[in-house]
Amino acid sequence: MHLTLQQLRLFEAVSRNNSFTRAARELHLTQPAVSIQIKRLEEQVGTPLFEKVGKKIFMTPAGEAVYQASLDILQRVDDLQIQVENLRGEVKGPLQLAVVTTTKYFLPHLLGRFLKAHPSVEPRMQFTNRAHVIERLQSNKDDFVVMGRIPEEGHFTAHPFLENILVPVAPPDHPLVGRSNIPLERLVQERFLEREQGSGTRAALDRLLQNHGLQIEPYMELGSAEAIKQGVIAGLGLGVLSLHSLHLEQSNNKLAVLDVQGFPLKRRWYAVHLKGKTLSLTAQTFLDFILSESAKVVGGEAVAVDSSAESQT
Repeated sequence: MHLTLQQLRLFEAVSRNNSFTRAARELHLTQPAVSIQIKRLEEQVGTPLFEKVGKKIFMTPAGEAVYQASLDILQRVDDLQIQVENLRGEVKGPLQLAVVTTTKYFLPHLLGRFLKAHPSVEPRMQFTNRAHVIERLQSNKDDFVVMGRIPEEGHFTAHPFLENILVPVAPPDHPLVGRSNIPLERLVQERFLEREQGSGTRAALDRLLQNHGLQIEPYMELGSAEAIKQGVIAGLGLGVLSLHSLHLEQSNNKLAVLDVQGFPLKRRWYAVHLKGKTLSLTAQTFLDFILSESAKVVGGEAVAVDSSAESQT
């Protein structure tokens, strides 16, 4: 069989996505182009690799065998590329990251400082929600991902590099602004804007309230920290946000941090990859940079934490 790496990459994407359309979108190709390459691959193998049942496609037994071989071959090619780059000793080339949306307030600053020292690096950073970051992590699509809460299921290595400090915020003219040691029982009487279920910020707040026998019925559930921030500024309710995201609004007196019992909540940001994964020299250099320099670059409220790796299984 005269198989090409491109055919194997396309086949792996179609198999993983269970869709020619989604695979084409992921690889920035047209669906007909993907279909033609898969057809040629099937001709080389000599048997169909997919069967269509209704509107869904399924791998045939031959397809399952080719899929497992594809994973092995593509991983070996990736490992070879990493070894060659490491032997050259050059910090250059692709750096692929997936990060949760809240990191947009500090991660670009870290990457910008890193690129000043290593201008030949070609970064690709995808800001997305936690569920998509976990999907990419499990599929090993990135050098590593950045998130605030490590998945409970899976084999991962996690490197903590910053504290993520969560605080309750209100408009500057809110009656609770300026009061000291506000009881949690008083806070929950207010209208609250909360992140969606599954968000790390939502989970941290819910855990605090449960520990005190309290709960909040969200006035609104919003899908991003920025949406909550704008909602609080507009007077729709109170919210809990990361201090990383509040520099501009605090300096312009558009938001105020409340002094509430049990706050601030201190969580961590983690750089996470599959356990046993070999990082390229470029990815390892960037990881070392954020572990050692993030507090200096982000400044102020960003408190560095123990950077020894933590593993979850």
